[in-house]
Amino acid sequence: MAFDFKKEYKEYYRPKNKPEILTVPKANYIAVRGMGDPNEEDGAYKQAINVLYAVAYTLRMSYKTDYKIDGYFEYVVPPLEGFWWQDHVDGFDYSNKDASRWISVIRLPDFVKKADFSWAVEEATKKKKLDCSSAEYITIDEGLCVQMMHIGSYDNEPETVAIMHEYVKENGYVTDMTDKRLHHEIYLSDPRKVAPEKLKTVIRIPIKQS
Repeated sequence: MAFDFKKEYKEYYRPKNKPEILTVPKANYIAVRGMGDPNEEDGAYKQAINVLYAVAYTLRMSYKTDYKIDGYFEYVVPPLEGFWWQDHVDGFDYSNKDASRWISVIRLPDFVKKADFSWAVEEATKKKKLDCSSAEYITIDEGLCVQMMHIGSYDNEPETVAIMHEYVKENGYVTDMTDKRLHHEIYLSDPRKVAPEKLKTVIRIPIKQS
């Protein structure tokens, strides 16, 4: 049975649809940075996702190649995630998506080291005929956060965020958005296959004690 992050780490990938506070451990990711409206057809965001999945599946299927990763075990490619912000905006203005800045990521198993990642970028570029040089290997230590499952359209996320902000305030915390601590979303549904009102998205916001 392939290792599935969503099943093994339910506390991070399957929260309830009510706010909860948790400490998120450090993790490694494939990342592509960019800016602009994520809904733009053939825009930077869509291109970034193509790169992420090309590298992610090259690593996932590496055991079928001559390149062997030390400690490799079969796993399910984790879901797409995103860290979001806008310059000079406290929080996120959903009505101005053109101003979005983002780091799109897919989590890496711990056995994938930087040398393995570099091999995968080169291999994916060659085999997929897609320039994957924008992909980075990054480590993010989120720390103390509030998170909640949002069910519904991405455009309705402000309602869930408002509930989370109220919960944070009631429990003696404040949000702690900085250039290193960002609004985080984990996309558990494929919007091409799931109706907008049924989309499941984990929303995570960095906090600190007030």
